[in-house]
Amino acid sequence: MLITERMDHTIKKLRSQTANTITVGNMLFGGASLMATLNGSYSYSVLFIFIAAFLDRFDGMVARKFNQESDLGKQLDSMSDILSFGVAPAILIYQLVLSDFGFVGMVFTVFYISAGAFRLARFNISESTGYFTGLPITAAGTVVTLSYFGITLFSPVVYMFLFIICALLMVSTFTLKKV
Repeated sequence: MLITERMDHTIKKLRSQTANTITVGNMLFGGASLMATLNGSYSYSVLFIFIAAFLDRFDGMVARKFNQESDLGKQLDSMSDILSFGVAPAILIYQLVLSDFGFVGMVFTVFYISAGAFRLARFNISESTGYFTGLPITAAGTVVTLSYFGITLFSPVVYMFLFIICALLMVSTFTLKKV
């Protein structure tokens, strides 16, 4: 009897951390994306951001399924999202395109990251309504990351506009139904 009780306790404990483990995986791939960018491995950087997005899609579902939603999980998810969909895509595109603009390129990059942080902070203090207010940072980061595939097609100025548009959409107050 003691062994089965111990196993039940261990299983419950593991289940209670499943969503947070997935969220940490998101964060790890966001960090790996940054390291890949800094080492010039841009294709890997893009891949790691997409893996982070995949993990981000499921952490909340798992938390709800196992009834493990928590303030810690919400905060951890935001920390992961700012890294994986704010900083990592911004540094990728900055490194490849916007660094050529010097200080102005830095300003656009930091503006995008700051707007993402603002959006996440606003999300964390608002009541859950079934709607997102502003463009989720995951969507903005995915768009910025996808723009990597247009580097040879688009003028570098397009990326400045992309950063501004995504930043403004993140901090705007329009609503989107959660899916």
